[in-house]
Amino acid sequence: MSTPDRVRLLIEPLVADIGLDLYDLELNGGSLRVLVDSPGGVDMGAITELTRRISRSLDEHDPISGHFTLEVSSPGLERPLRTPGHYVRACGSKITVKTIPGLDGSRRVAGTLVEADDDGIVVEVEQPAGERRQLAYGDIERARTVFEWGPAPKPGKAPKSPSSKAAKAKKARAAPAEPVVPGSSTPSGKATRANRPGTTPSPNEKVPTS
Repeated sequence: MSTPDRVRLLIEPLVADIGLDLYDLELNGGSLRVLVDSPGGVDMGAITELTRRISRSLDEHDPISGHFTLEVSSPGLERPLRTPGHYVRACGSKITVKTIPGLDGSRRVAGTLVEADDDGIVVEVEQPAGERRQLAYGDIERARTVFEWGPAPKPGKAPKSPSSKAAKAKKARAAPAEPVVPGSSTPSGKATRANRPGTTPSPNEKVPTS
């Protein structure tokens, strides 16, 4: 059994135990990269807990000789495609592919993944539109999905601010004039403050007489 297979046997139950899926496992030189996924997304708390469990299990069983670094993360918005299962799950998605050197045609293939099976894939390329290209897995150097952002807002004028006349009218409606106490030119609000118990009227204020 290969080292990656032994590592996978150790890690898969740990991933499943906290409700995640093992999307990919890649052992490259001194780096072990573990990608986990979930229909509802993966939060940092789950990543932290899984990293702790994997690290403890690898220390206990020691399936990897020598020193290595462990990276546990989610695949992200643009995820690598390495196995037939990855391609099957990505059917209907936009992907970009780089083929191996020496293969006929352009080495860069971008379009929609329309078919995937155990032998290879079919991509409906962007240029020329509608054309399809069939690739065996052995023809692919690397591939990934492409995340498409939503359409940008159409350029146009900024929303118009209310006209000065409308703004003034609105302000006038929002703040009605204060009533005037009979026999005085002083608004009732000032009269009330001047007659408040325990206060002395300002010499500049006119207090209405009863």
